[in-house]
Amino acid sequence: MTHTSAAARQPAAKPSFIALLIAASAVSPLGINMYLPSMPGMARAFGVDFATIQLTLSLYLAAMAIGQLIIGPLSDRFGRRPMLLAGLLVFVFGSFVCLTAQNVGMLIIGRIVQAIGGCAGITLSRAIVRDLYGRNQVASMIGYVTMGMAVAPMIAPTIGGVLETLYGWRASFVFLMVFGSLILVVAYWQLRETNHNRDAAGSVRHLMHSYLTLFGSRLFWGYTLSASFVSAVFFAFVAGAPYVMIELMGRSPAEYGFYFAIVPSGYILGNFASGRFAGRIGPNRMILAGTLVTLASVASMAVTFALGFLHPVALFAPMFFIGLGNGLVLPSGIAGAVSVKPEVAGAAAGLSGSLQIGFGALVAPVVGATLGATVWPLITIMVVCALFALASFGLVAERRRASSAAGP
Repeated sequence: MTHTSAAARQPAAKPSFIALLIAASAVSPLGINMYLPSMPGMARAFGVDFATIQLTLSLYLAAMAIGQLIIGPLSDRFGRRPMLLAGLLVFVFGSFVCLTAQNVGMLIIGRIVQAIGGCAGITLSRAIVRDLYGRNQVASMIGYVTMGMAVAPMIAPTIGGVLETLYGWRASFVFLMVFGSLILVVAYWQLRETNHNRDAAGSVRHLMHSYLTLFGSRLFWGYTLSASFVSAVFFAFVAGAPYVMIELMGRSPAEYGFYFAIVPSGYILGNFASGRFAGRIGPNRMILAGTLVTLASVASMAVTFALGFLHPVALFAPMFFIGLGNGLVLPSGIAGAVSVKPEVAGAAAGLSGSLQIGFGALVAPVVGATLGATVWPLITIMVVCALFALASFGLVAERRRASSAAGP
């Protein structure tokens, strides 16, 4: 019996179960975005420069990338439920370490622990969706799940900015610890196992063979790299925007948080469009449309600043459409990646997610190191990532042309 047929015979997921997936997926985005308005203040509190405190973001992303490589295959072997519960527990512990940190080194360690645990929600929600739905429904369902998940980064900087203003930077980690604990309790009581194909992934040799199969697939790389580079545009912005907004423009952390809500609004709209239309017009067209929207939006940001308009609107209005582009690309890119080899959907979700976050971990320190008196290093990096995303889509288009040429 194939994995696809098994997935097709699964009962439809209840709305409460999808809501749990959304909440679990939101844990890591909250960890990424909630403390962003506090970064300049944290640098002053610990007596370090912005590039040093920015390591708490870039190393978080790097730990997420590595963690997904481990959690995905382990969930293929041992099940989605135990790995998700373990990840949430680790996230809560990491949040406690951050809360009690007395120096920047301990804060960085706490962030790494947070990331390793938090990435379980993102990776396993995708694998669970692939367990429950057939190939044709995956992109639409991932679109709906990530649309709900986008609420977390939309509200996180706003909450973080207010908490920073009222109580200081440690308050954000209190919030993260409490939120993670609540999701852990709910998941323990409500989450059921969805991976009923665990025996097929029973050996390390089989897992390594599965990874090698994915590495050799141009289609997998086309989907994964397209999603990763489009996502890198967003992560470059996340790494540099607090500095540009607070230091260069002289705005407050709370104001940054309120403006940032514009970005996930676009992402929600893009994911809603993916949920509604990906099944009808196909994932490849969704990826191409989202990539072109992203590239055009970065270009408009560059033109606006070149005209001398140094205002938050110049940053966040184009980012609304970059968020829209991410919402169009990511569900279809992720669905394509995890459907290349459905019997190891956890490994595929882990590898594609690792690369997606890993690209963010690479661009974040580059942005932090190059930003100075102008916004142009940030814009340049965003443009380069958008161009690479468009080039990566060529692997998908090439494979589609080759399939068409082969005929029925």
